[in-house]
Amino acid sequence: MGENLTYKILKKHLVSGELKSGNFISIKIDQTLTQDSTGTMAYLQLEAMNIDKVNTKRSIAFIDHNMLQQGFENADDHKYIQTVAKKHGIYFSKPGNGICHQVFLERFSTPGDTLLGSDSHTPTAGAVGMIAIGAGGLDVALAMAGNTYSLKCPKVVKVNLTGKLGYMTSSKDIILEILRKCSVKGGVGKVFEYCGEGVKTLSVPQRATITNMGAELGATTSIFPSDENTLKFLKAQNREDEFIELKADDDAIYDEEININLNELDPLAAMPHSPDNVKKVTDIGKIKIDQVAIGSCTNSSYEDLMKVSQILKGNKVHEDVSLVIAPGSRQVMEMLSRNGALGDIISSGGRILENSCGPCIGMGQSPGTNSVSLRTFNRNFYGRSGTLTADVYLVSPEVAAVSAIKGELTNPKELEVNFNQIEIDRFIIDDSMIIKPEEGTNEVEVKRGPNIKPFPLNTPLENQLTGKVVLKVGDNITTDHIMPSDAKLLPFRSNVPYLSEYCFNTIDKDFPSRAKINPGGFIIGGENYGQGSSREHAALAPLYLGIKAVIVKSFARIHKANLINSGIIPMVFSNIEDYDDICLMDELEIDDLTKVIEKGTIKIKNMTRQKEYDIKIELSEDEIEVIKHGGKLNYTKAIINKKENLNEVSINV
Repeated sequence: MGENLTYKILKKHLVSGELKSGNFISIKIDQTLTQDSTGTMAYLQLEAMNIDKVNTKRSIAFIDHNMLQQGFENADDHKYIQTVAKKHGIYFSKPGNGICHQVFLERFSTPGDTLLGSDSHTPTAGAVGMIAIGAGGLDVALAMAGNTYSLKCPKVVKVNLTGKLGYMTSSKDIILEILRKCSVKGGVGKVFEYCGEGVKTLSVPQRATITNMGAELGATTSIFPSDENTLKFLKAQNREDEFIELKADDDAIYDEEININLNELDPLAAMPHSPDNVKKVTDIGKIKIDQVAIGSCTNSSYEDLMKVSQILKGNKVHEDVSLVIAPGSRQVMEMLSRNGALGDIISSGGRILENSCGPCIGMGQSPGTNSVSLRTFNRNFYGRSGTLTADVYLVSPEVAAVSAIKGELTNPKELEVNFNQIEIDRFIIDDSMIIKPEEGTNEVEVKRGPNIKPFPLNTPLENQLTGKVVLKVGDNITTDHIMPSDAKLLPFRSNVPYLSEYCFNTIDKDFPSRAKINPGGFIIGGENYGQGSSREHAALAPLYLGIKAVIVKSFARIHKANLINSGIIPMVFSNIEDYDDICLMDELEIDDLTKVIEKGTIKIKNMTRQKEYDIKIELSEDEIEVIKHGGKLNYTKAIINKKENLNEVSINV
C-alpha cells in the first residue's frame, strides 16, 4: 500500500514512536520561526536553557505584530529579540520587512522540511510541501535547543480538488467551503492533504491561503504536493535550488476524504463570529458595510493585491467605506510601487498600512461602534477586531475590493474585470532587512527593557489538589477570550503580571481578582476550549493567577500543549453531562493525584454538592513527568541537572 505525503515527510523526521494515528511520536525539526508577540517569551525560555547556538538548520525571528510604537515597550522588545538572535545564531527579519508567514514563504520555505513556529498560522508553509506546525513558544525554544517535537500522530484527510476556479472565485472560497463542511473543530488531530487535478490549477500563493486557514479547522497542519507550480514559485524567488518534487503515492492510504469541485464554488463569506459560519455572498444579501480591510498572512501576497489593484483601478471607494490595505511583505510593497499598482490603490481612496499583521490581531484599525467590517483575514472571533459591537465578515480579496466600491456586501461577479499581468517570472529580491547570523558572536550584549519580566513558573505537583471553580465558560472559547490581543495589550506581551489583569476580560472582568482570592482554582469549559492563536500567554496568565487545572469537554491542540508546558493539568469530562452539574465557586478535590494521574481516568469530588465525577487525563509518559515537575521548563532543567551530576560523578570516579 502506498504512502501519503504527510507520512512520507514525517517518516524521514521520525525520532521515536510509530506512525499510527493516535500514537505519540517525536520528530526532528529543521526550521523554526517566531514573531515578536510570542518571541520574547520563547527567547527568555531559550536563554534559560544556557545553550550557545541554536541547533537547527535555520531559525528566524520576525518582527510583525507589535508595530505601533506608542511607548518604549515594543521598541525594547524588538531590540531584545534582535540582540538575542544575534547571540544565538538566529536570522532576524526587521520591522517593516513583512509578516512572518509571507516572508518565510518567499525567502525560507523548503519542500520536505519540518517547521515549528510560535504562531498558529505556521502551517502556511505547507503550500510548498512542508510539514509546518504551530506551537507554543516553549516548544519552539526547545526545538531551537535541538530537542525533538512530540505530538500525537495525526490522521490524514485527503482533500480531493477537481475542476478549476471560476471568474471571481478564489482559494479563500475553497477553505471557507471546507470550514463550512468540517467546522472549527473538525480538523483536531488531523492533517489536511490536498490532492487531485484541481491542485495543478492553484499557484503557491493560492495554496498558502488554504494552508493558512487550515489552522481555523483546528488541524495539526495542511500540505500540498511540491510540483511544477512550486518550482515556478521558487524560481521566481531565485531559490530553485531548494526545490524537490514531493507527492503522495498513487495508491496512498488516507483516514478520511473530502471532495471539492472547484467549478461549483461561489464567492463565500464567514459571518460573525466564527470562521465556520459560512454562507454564499448572494445568500447573505447586500448588507451595508463601513470598513474593508485587505491583508493579513492569509491574503496579502503579490497575486492577491494585484487583483485588488485591478478591481480598484479607475474606481473610487464608496464614501461611507474606509478601505485599508496592508501588503504582506516589503517585497510585495516594492513590486506594487514599481509597477503602478500601488498608485491605482491610492487613487481609489485606499489607505496603505505598514507591512505587518496590523488589524488582523487588533493592532489598530478597529471598526466603529455597531459597524460592519469585511476582512480578508483568517479569524472573526468576537472582540478580536478591538470593537466588541462590530460584526466582522471574512471574505476573499475579490469580494472585499468590489464591496468597497459598492458600499455593501457584493457578489464580485457583478463587476467585469480583466485580470492580467498577475503572474510574473521574477520577484524583486532584496534581503537587506534580514540580518543573517554571524560566527563568533557569543559576547553580544542582550538588551532587556524594563517591561520584560521573568516568565512565571509553576511548582511541582502536589498529592492533593483542592480548589474553587473560579470560572465557567461555554463552547469554542478562543485564546482571544482567554488573553485578549489588541493595541493596548500587545505591548505588554513580555509582562505576564500586567497581562494577567485582563485575562478573560471580554467574558468576566472579575475573573482575575476572583482567581487571586481563591488560589489553586479550576476553570470549567465546553467543547474546543482554547481554539485560535498559539499564544502561550493564554496559559501563562492563568498560571500566574494560580490556576491548577482546566476541565473541559474537549481541547484545541495547541492550547492543551501550552497548558501542559505550564504545568496546568488539562482534564476532560468522561461524561459531558457532568459539565452542567458544576457551578461557579463549587469546591473540587482530587486525592492521590501524583499516583492517579498515570491511570488516565481519575475521580474528582465536588465537595459543595457531595458528588463525584469521572475525569480523563490524556497525557503521554513524558507529559505526565512535565506535569509532575510543574511544567516543561522545570522538567527540562531537571534533566539537564541530572546529566550534569552524572558527568560530575564519572569525572570523580
